[in-house]
Amino acid sequence: MGSCNRGIAQEEGFDRSFRQLAFVSDQGDVVGRFLVTEARERVGGNITSMQGDGFLWEEGPSSFQPNDSMLKAAVDAGIDKDLLFGDPKAPRFVFWDGRLRPTPSGPDVLTFDLMSLWGKLRAGLGAAGLKAKKPGYEESVEQFVRRNLGAEVFERLIEPFCSGVYAGDPSKLSMKAAFGKVWDLEEKGGSIIGGVLALLRERKANPPPPRDERLPPKPAGQTVGSFRRGLQQLPEAIAANLKDHIRVGWQLNEIEKAADGGFALLYDTPDGSRTLRARCVALTVPAYVAADLVRRECPDAAAALKALDYPPVAAVTVAYPMSAIRQDRLNQANELLGFGQLHPRSQGIVTLGTIYSSSLFTGRAPPGWQELLCYIGGATNRGIVSQSHEAIVAQVDKDLRQMLLRPDAPPPKTIGVRVWPKAIPQFNVAHLDTVQAAKDELTEAGWGGLLLGGNYVAGVALGKCVEYAYTFAGEVATHLRTRAASAGPAPASAGADEFFV
Repeated sequence: MGSCNRGIAQEEGFDRSFRQLAFVSDQGDVVGRFLVTEARERVGGNITSMQGDGFLWEEGPSSFQPNDSMLKAAVDAGIDKDLLFGDPKAPRFVFWDGRLRPTPSGPDVLTFDLMSLWGKLRAGLGAAGLKAKKPGYEESVEQFVRRNLGAEVFERLIEPFCSGVYAGDPSKLSMKAAFGKVWDLEEKGGSIIGGVLALLRERKANPPPPRDERLPPKPAGQTVGSFRRGLQQLPEAIAANLKDHIRVGWQLNEIEKAADGGFALLYDTPDGSRTLRARCVALTVPAYVAADLVRRECPDAAAALKALDYPPVAAVTVAYPMSAIRQDRLNQANELLGFGQLHPRSQGIVTLGTIYSSSLFTGRAPPGWQELLCYIGGATNRGIVSQSHEAIVAQVDKDLRQMLLRPDAPPPKTIGVRVWPKAIPQFNVAHLDTVQAAKDELTEAGWGGLLLGGNYVAGVALGKCVEYAYTFAGEVATHLRTRAASAGPAPASAGADEFFV
């Protein structure tokens, strides 16, 4: 989310002990000389952890899937002891027909009441292969799910999930781009179950390499993670180890192609204008910012990047005394158990979803209080950017009173409201082709050393971005090796120019 400018170049004197932490690919390639620039006054981009009045809350991403890349990043940054994981048994709820209903999480797949018996049967038959033939065009999420699993799975599970993850419109989201692993199952095996069986056979024939022994055990089940001081603890820990190689408050305004085949990067900095030279630029700004930076020399690439949609989203954190929560939502210890809840658009709720922040992670709220993080806005509610914070909180409170709060609940304690005018990139139909077209246009224009990254390439989830970062580092290393093989030594710096790569 957001529009901060970030780029990477290199510099001399890099301490070898930090290489693995800073810029290492999934194949072990090391880019040892680099500089990271950030337009804001702090590292972390839109990861925004806040504290005050006994509360700790997130105003950007809220958590991460604990894949091995995330765990590796935590270990390399030296903060693995501060990892926090939610209870993998914590239920997730969907508001349907006036009630919050748990989603299936294992043995209850046959008994959960969010779907009818026919809906479950239809889903099972479709997953096994009794479904319509795959069409010859790229399907939206809605088209794919309705064809494979039926209307109830789409309307009661997938549609609210798309709203919660992408703040998107599933009639426009691409199944291949947004949920590629599920899409690939039908490609592999002709059906979802057939694909799972094919994937298991592949893994048996080609087992993955041994897991890094430094990593903590993966949490069992489906859960999410954070850190003791919030998500921002990760980028801050990395920055503390690499402080000589990071510049904050550096606004990248222009990129020019240099005569030697590299790039000149023109910045506004706290100390005035600066021009840096680089052999390779790893550009992780949002697509619309990247479009502005390349529009003069690569107009076709800029047009492709500009076409990507970023609807607005507001992150609203509110708190209520535990006495405000409906009794049927609490356990015997007066605790609100669960991950959170999602709200299908058909159910008359404006808020996209609510995360039970203080139920998931310790240290998020003072005793006796429940902290709730609510997301509102998205592709189907773009008017959120013109509403006051008071109006947004009032809508969130109104929605919560229909689902979670007692009728006599007091007004909410507003902890934080952050409206992101351009939030989550939409992986709509043709997204992958559009991104690839932008990359191809850059290469054809002679800008192959400018590499596109960020969540519109990697995926919108934080864990996906970190996982892709190791692959992206490999792309940088490969480009530099190829360039070094065909070029002489770097020319000396001159004047205001500083050569980092």
